Amino acid sequence: MSATGVRVNVQDQYVIIDNGILQLTLSNPDGIVTGVRYNGLDNLMEVVNKEDNRGYWDLVWNAPGASGAFDVIKGMDFRIILQSEEQVEVSFTRTWAPSLKGKLVPLKIDKRFVVLRGSSGFYTYATFEHLQGWPDFDIDEIRVTFKLRKDKFHYMAISDTRQRVMPMPDDRLPGRCQQLAYPEAVLLTNPINPELKGEVDDKYQYSNENQDIRVHGWISFDPPIGFWQITPSDEFRTGGPMKQNLTSHVGPTTLTVFLSAHYSGEDLIPKFRNGEYWKKVFGPVFIYLNSASDRRDPKMLWEDAKMRMLREVETWPYNFPISEDFQKSWQRGSVSGKLLVRDRYIDGEDMQVNGAYVGLALPGEAGSWQRECKGYQFWTRANANGIFTIRNVRTGDYNLYAWVPGFIGDYKYDATIKITSGKNIDLGDLIYEPPRDGVTLWEIGIPDRSAAEFYIPDPDPRYVNRLYVNLPADRFRQYGLWDRYAELHPDGDLVYTIGKNDYKKDWFFAQVTRKTKQNSYQPTTWQIKFHLDSINQTGNYKLRVALASATLSELQVRFNDLKANPAHFTTRLIGRDNSIVRHGIHGLYWLYNIDIQSAWLVQGDNTIFLTQPRNQSAFQEIMYDYIRMEGPSNS
Repeated sequence: MSATGVRVNVQDQYVIIDNGILQLTLSNPDGIVTGVRYNGLDNLMEVVNKEDNRGYWDLVWNAPGASGAFDVIKGMDFRIILQSEEQVEVSFTRTWAPSLKGKLVPLKIDKRFVVLRGSSGFYTYATFEHLQGWPDFDIDEIRVTFKLRKDKFHYMAISDTRQRVMPMPDDRLPGRCQQLAYPEAVLLTNPINPELKGEVDDKYQYSNENQDIRVHGWISFDPPIGFWQITPSDEFRTGGPMKQNLTSHVGPTTLTVFLSAHYSGEDLIPKFRNGEYWKKVFGPVFIYLNSASDRRDPKMLWEDAKMRMLREVETWPYNFPISEDFQKSWQRGSVSGKLLVRDRYIDGEDMQVNGAYVGLALPGEAGSWQRECKGYQFWTRANANGIFTIRNVRTGDYNLYAWVPGFIGDYKYDATIKITSGKNIDLGDLIYEPPRDGVTLWEIGIPDRSAAEFYIPDPDPRYVNRLYVNLPADRFRQYGLWDRYAELHPDGDLVYTIGKNDYKKDWFFAQVTRKTKQNSYQPTTWQIKFHLDSINQTGNYKLRVALASATLSELQVRFNDLKANPAHFTTRLIGRDNSIVRHGIHGLYWLYNIDIQSAWLVQGDNTIFLTQPRNQSAFQEIMYDYIRMEGPSNS
């Protein structure tokens, strides 16, 4: 097919948009993608599925106190927004009414699809609006889902290293697999492709951080076609750049996840109360199609998709969406400045640091951005001199937040920043003073909000995803690592001696429960042993404990007295990240600054006991990011 002017054909049940390269078929007035014709293939969507189970926007919502409801968003009204040879934009809207209370989420939803002349793909975006006075509700998830033909799309790619021939969806059916500890994970016992026998399949093994979810998708070998989901901006996602989301997985399925509670729990579920007004634009995202004459090397299509992704990122924000709710580049503003770190215990001068994360999010407390889930967020990385510019920011009021790899804690700029169209706000030099009361007596780990630097064991040979065997940076993505702890420490819990042990080899990446031979679970207590030549009775001692994740856990800290009751410090019950079961190396970040009474310490050998007492399941865990003990300068 060759590029021609864009045409739209409105029928009773379908809306067909054709630009000579592809033909997009949408149900009328539902706005479901029922068909995509491209490169001689009549339909890239899974033709054996019902039409409303091919390409769709969906969400999970609930009224307060009710259980969650899965909703494939179907429009009630259709209209053409723009029709020309250069562009067709169509809209499918659904508006809540009192008669729908309890049946549909109380939102006005405007789903749109855009096809441009000469473009090998299509765009989709949506505006969600909750009018003032409408019923209260929670929303757990917002996504766009595409389910492709299983007889064609067998090769999945989500990064340069994470790509492979995937199992078939039939391989997850009884008789071809063994169910593991939860429904998403199965052991392939009789797969259609015998080379995959003995592997674990689990969609969470293919999650990624927002900052790395730019392009992912599937490749058909016959004919050689790529189907790619490209997300050019994170501004409409929640939870910041390190928030993790699903990408592509067995189906063959590819997802655009705008909002979810994965790796964060209820903290990232927006709750609307007292009839508050809310409006947000999600997208546009781009569905890119490509083809190749050489069907032997799928990476050719992957490399082309990456190139197209860079083009989409460079042209963001797009100038073609017709909706007035999507701000164009000339309507937006920017913020710039220089972030320095001041820690007089490390350097007498303010330090220039490389790679600081600097972002704008709704006003809140320092660090609140990682739990913020209703507004827009705009993030960048500072350069080696600490200089940053955050471009193309939507107008509105924000706080500026930052965190710096290598230092604990969160920075927040004191004043609210008002972004106006066409203006750059230069904040000048900003000084972040990370928490610090004294000299470092000892430390464990690297303060980077991840447990990746700690010891991650080899997987149980029975439960391997071979994709990750030779990818050291992805060791944590293997199934069943939580059970390896008890196998590696059969006779007692972890004991770590400062000056003797190496956290890369000796500090298990997650403090999990201990599985017994009776398949029950026991609490665990880890020990940190260290030596003090003397005790300053009037000086300040501090224990900084940064957690990279927590799941229905509690951290109790005791100094030299395992039986101290109550514990010298407790977090109480925290976390619903589910990081370990979802093969993540971090979830939400927690920082605890614990005052240590000098009476708790002794001259000579000391022991800190770290107890995780909650033991209802295998998946209750704490992942440490970094631990540091500070003392007076003469300690």
